[in-house]
Amino acid sequence: MGVNLKDIVPHQALDFEQLHGKTIAIDALNTLYQFLASIRQPDGTPLMNSKGEVTSHLTGLLYRTSNLLNLGIKPIYVFDGEPPKLKHHELARRAEFKKESLEEWERAKQEGRLDDALKHAKRTSRMTDEMMDDAKKLLGYMGIPSIQAPSEGEAQCVHLCLKNEAWAVGSQDYDALLFGAPRLVKGLTLSGKIELSLVELQATLQALGITREQLVDVAILVGTDFNDGVRGIGPKKGLKAVKENTLGELDIGFDMDEIREIFLKPNVTDDYAITWGLADENRLVEFLCGRHDFSQARVVNAARELVARQKALSQQSLDRWF
Repeated sequence: MGVNLKDIVPHQALDFEQLHGKTIAIDALNTLYQFLASIRQPDGTPLMNSKGEVTSHLTGLLYRTSNLLNLGIKPIYVFDGEPPKLKHHELARRAEFKKESLEEWERAKQEGRLDDALKHAKRTSRMTDEMMDDAKKLLGYMGIPSIQAPSEGEAQCVHLCLKNEAWAVGSQDYDALLFGAPRLVKGLTLSGKIELSLVELQATLQALGITREQLVDVAILVGTDFNDGVRGIGPKKGLKAVKENTLGELDIGFDMDEIREIFLKPNVTDDYAITWGLADENRLVEFLCGRHDFSQARVVNAARELVARQKALSQQSLDRWF
């Protein structure tokens, strides 16, 4: 879910042409959940193969990644690892919310309320280890690099940016700023429903008149994936409290230092390789069509378009040296 800093963080309007040739480190789990929520039948049922296995995430990953490459954007997908212990409470809360939403979904379907059914269904999305493994396999067959983070995926995305291996983090959450991302690109959904925008960390800190450490404190007061926040404190009140140094007057009730540590000293790794390749048509057909019942004609067409775009991007990269 991430922290809500929308009301205080300045956004810059962005055009896809400005991202041409840029490498974006994408929070894979955030993205896959978008697909699981949005790619559904009218009654909310996700796309599935003949064995009843959910395939909405694979459909979204194939076509969005292809569209990003068509726009000249090179994605690197980063997968979450073991969550920090402080996140377990939030994960349990989400699980309970999904359970309640599942009950509401079933009730709405039985009563023929399709609009309500779809609304509740979007809140029931679950990601299994097998689904995650399938997503990684698909990316490999597409020639797109993926990285396994030791803990929070967004923290690892930021690490790639700080090593100049990616230009920005692509996510709908603001957590990347707390982890130190120099740039955050929001709206890479390509759906047209979410405006494409850029958030720059230094510009944000300058506009707010605070340090990154203070921005982390604002987020903690508001509430993060690792704490519930302080009752009655939103982004604006949190910012005021941090700037006026009145944290001692608040009924905080938790250890801020423990949460600060997660954002300021995140668990990341250098044990990865970023390898770009060409889409493997045969493996894509075998995997998506043979195992998951995708249309062979559509997969073949997607694979060939991918290869053409990948070759074009590769040539453009070489042209820079001449």
